[in-house]
Amino acid sequence: MGIKDQFQNKAEDLRNKAQDAMGNAKEEASERSSQAKEKAKDRRSETPDEAQRAAQEAQDKFNQDYDA
Repeated sequence: MGIKDQFQNKAEDLRNKAQDAMGNAKEEASERSSQAKEKAKDRRSETPDEAQRAAQEAQDKFNQDYDA
């Protein structure tokens, strides 16, 4: 096995490692993106409930202040 073959094999090994690393990075980024989308979706569904609760609390406080 000549030096040329050794360099070619090493280059191929490094290329494969780089491709694996890119694949793993893409998978991780995709997973994080999906998690972020799900979290945002959950936050959107919570927001109307929180707004309604805050409005009700404000109305109750208003009623308390003016009933006394």
